[in-house]
Amino acid sequence: MKRTTLCYIRNKGRVLMLFRDRKPDDPNEGKWLGIGGRIEEGETPGECNVREVLEETGLILRSAHFHGVIKFRSDEYDDEDMYLYSSDDFAPADEKAAAVFRETGDYPPPECDEGRLEWIAEDKLLSLPMWEGDRAFVEKLLEGQKEISLTLQYTGEHCTITCG
Repeated sequence: MKRTTLCYIRNKGRVLMLFRDRKPDDPNEGKWLGIGGRIEEGETPGECNVREVLEETGLILRSAHFHGVIKFRSDEYDDEDMYLYSSDDFAPADEKAAAVFRETGDYPPPECDEGRLEWIAEDKLLSLPMWEGDRAFVEKLLEGQKEISLTLQYTGEHCTITCG
């Protein structure tokens, strides 16, 4: 069973998203995702979330809200349990970026080897190309739901919510 984290970082009515277009043989190619990745051996989901956000965005999470577990089941890919987080409490690790952030509240995303990072307005988020199941929990996040747990059954790219 694959175990991962995914974090939606919010700032000024926008969400930091990753457009996946740089990894060979990436099943997420051409889709927008939150920030996250695989939980390493001996690592808790919370530790993974902090590490992945720092590695992919250059942001230090000061706190994050754990929403729940999204269970992905598929006829094509390995089953996955994904720990869903969101945060609006962060600071840039880079001192120059941190100074700009303190002054303006803006953070221009750095280069990421997995794709293009971009701040997307919350009202545009659901119009982006993303996995069908992601759309289901992103909608709940945008509605302000604190607890989100779903089981998503994929047949190819078609998703059925079987629990939640």
